[in-house]
Amino acid sequence: MGKKVKKEAEPPPKDVFDPLLIESKTPETVVLMLSSPETEVLTKACDALYKFASKDDENKVILLGLGALEHLYKLISHEDPIVRRNAIMVFGIMASNNDVKKLLRELDVTNPLISQLAPEEDVVIHEFATLCLAHMAVECTTKVKIFEQGGLEPLIRLLGSPDPDVQKNSLECIYLLVQDFQNRAAVSELSVIPPLLELLESEYPVIQLLALQTLEVISKDRETRIILGEKNGLDCLLKILETDELSDLHVETLAVLGNCLEDVHILQLIQQTGGLKKLLALLGVSTVPDIQKNAAKAITKAACDSEIRKILNEEEVEKCLLKLLETGNDEVKVAASQAISAMCENADSKCALGLQGIPQLVQLLSSDNEEVKEAAVTALASLTEASRSNASAVAEAEGIEPLVNTLSAQRDGAIANAITVLTNLAMQESSRVSIQSHGIMSALMEPLHSTNSQVQSKAAFAVAAFGCDAVARTELRNAGGLGPLVELLHSKNDEVRRNACWAVTVCASDEPTAVELCRLGALDILEEINLSTKRKNKFSEAALEKLLDNNLSQKYSRLGYLSSSNIITNGFYDCGQIKPGAKFLSLEELSMQELTDRRAIIFINAKPQEDLAVEKAQDSPPPTSKLGSKEKARKGKGKKEEEKAKEVIDITPKDQEEINLENSLWLPPSDVILMDYINDASKTILPLTTTREQVVALAQFVADRMGGSIERDKLHDFSWELHISEIEFELKCNIVPIGKIKKGTFYHRALLFKVIADRIGIGCSLVRGNYNRAWNEVKLVDDSPKGIAGLLLPPQEYIVDLMFEPGFLIKQGSAKADQYKRI
Repeated sequence: MGKKVKKEAEPPPKDVFDPLLIESKTPETVVLMLSSPETEVLTKACDALYKFASKDDENKVILLGLGALEHLYKLISHEDPIVRRNAIMVFGIMASNNDVKKLLRELDVTNPLISQLAPEEDVVIHEFATLCLAHMAVECTTKVKIFEQGGLEPLIRLLGSPDPDVQKNSLECIYLLVQDFQNRAAVSELSVIPPLLELLESEYPVIQLLALQTLEVISKDRETRIILGEKNGLDCLLKILETDELSDLHVETLAVLGNCLEDVHILQLIQQTGGLKKLLALLGVSTVPDIQKNAAKAITKAACDSEIRKILNEEEVEKCLLKLLETGNDEVKVAASQAISAMCENADSKCALGLQGIPQLVQLLSSDNEEVKEAAVTALASLTEASRSNASAVAEAEGIEPLVNTLSAQRDGAIANAITVLTNLAMQESSRVSIQSHGIMSALMEPLHSTNSQVQSKAAFAVAAFGCDAVARTELRNAGGLGPLVELLHSKNDEVRRNACWAVTVCASDEPTAVELCRLGALDILEEINLSTKRKNKFSEAALEKLLDNNLSQKYSRLGYLSSSNIITNGFYDCGQIKPGAKFLSLEELSMQELTDRRAIIFINAKPQEDLAVEKAQDSPPPTSKLGSKEKARKGKGKKEEEKAKEVIDITPKDQEEINLENSLWLPPSDVILMDYINDASKTILPLTTTREQVVALAQFVADRMGGSIERDKLHDFSWELHISEIEFELKCNIVPIGKIKKGTFYHRALLFKVIADRIGIGCSLVRGNYNRAWNEVKLVDDSPKGIAGLLLPPQEYIVDLMFEPGFLIKQGSAKADQYKRI
């Protein structure tokens, strides 16, 4: 047999390259491989880049710098599914880097990634495409793109994926997207509730947590809450709360239920199934601060609706809230206090909470935690509003002192609400007296200086509430509180300005305070306010009127008119019509001016000198050395009067009597002659039977003391100016007591008439005219016409002639009346 001949192998074609295994240790080379047309090379290159990028964030930055993303972007739509999968894996892992996300947005990768979420695509593609979208969805513009490019529907569909990573990534992306309102509305229409409820039963806690967080966001919309109720979602949530093994999900579950409590329909549904009672019972036994806090916050939000408050009251939610106040956690105390404030809108709840809650809340006022203090005092403000019993309970719980101390708290809300509580308490006389004994007006100084408009408004209102007491007004005046109160009149806030006006109205009830307010510029500010149609109000008008009514000297100087109810008292002075914008000087300031040829200041003072000294010392106790120069004035006035003065004023020893008068306390001169006038008028005029007779007699009395009647054509010869100048020269002062004047013209006589009339009870007004004119107006009832006995006629107004025919009554509105005013 012949040998078998071995056949030789055929050589490969000349145009085929032999397989070459490349081992690369540099990312630069691998990135270059991404440009290869070979599928196997691309697959292996993407796989290598995925492993490299997974190691740390620095590697992601390296690949970014090498331009890997631009190449990978082309590959995520590659026809080969393996290449496409591996490219998307690299995108998904690299998208956690912020710089990478920025470039991905520029490349506009959202649309190609969304297209990879189709059901037929590989589960790995789903996983990393959703991962990349979740990383990018933290940025607002990307959220908008995902929504506009239809990304919500495939993401919701993937919640039912069998792969937990796909579920998690899709869920996280949806959670980020629904932070925007328009996306929340869209997911409800796309039936997101059923898959979310299914995910609550997932074996992976992170998925359960994300599902609850997503439900918490979307359940803020009423439509979603309704769907949640229809799909038995409330039962699922309550089961989680009942399961101790799921305690790490209780906080988020309560957040979802808290949103549901805001809907009356849902709340009624929970109540009917016993779920609300069960929920409150679970809250009562829980010791987890986050659960307690979030439950209280949920009640606060729900209690905004009156029907919901009624339901919560029926379930005795108050007991639960009061128990939360006893916890040791400050955040829980704050949340519970806020819930109490909200529930106080219900009358039954306010009563129940007040009985047991007020002592606990009062204790919280002494907390070192400012937020706790603010929440507690806010709750007290709600409890005491329009509730006398709760206001009394605060006082009985010794809450006044800590409330006054809270006025110096660090938080504006605490200060404002503390003032509110104190104001509510002031409605009862006993509490108001107690609050005043704790120095409320001094404590209000800091709030009056606040820059917070709410604090300013409350502080001004409190001044009005407590300023009805003379002692409190004196305290405010001595503490320097009138200055900041006047400054609040400048406020651009309507409520602040209105309350400040009201406070001024109340504080101006006594002359010293009214005078001080005027000195601080309140009168000018109020006049300016009342000129503005936008800023003026009834309070500003009342404040201006009250200020002037208790500072008649300035009222007459500014307005030239005093009504019959404006009773002139000692200390009044007429310095003439003040020019607009000019400062109104006090009597003491005027007394310090040198003697001038200007119009004399006519002064009213029918009080003995020693009485003035006593009053002055009581108002402002001076050092003992200040009164030494006044001791000589008291000698010879009677031992009894001298001893009385010594009870009030500490008289300096005799060796200190010779003290410089410039350092002595200024006292206005006493007008003994005026005192005699008043005494004489009381004896001779008061016994007269009718007011008409009294008016006529008083007119004649005044004219006799002021130079008698004057003939009209000889009025220019009546040299009253020279007479007044002589008195000024004699006194070395521009201030002239009215009793010194023996030759008086119109305005002297009219003033004297008003002064005496006010003392003996004759009602009359004082009106200033032009050219030294002034007159008095009285209202008198005329006799019944003959033959008609008992007919009561309305009073007629008359001008009293004090110059030409003293005692003649000129009917107001007549030609003679006009002539009297003008001559």
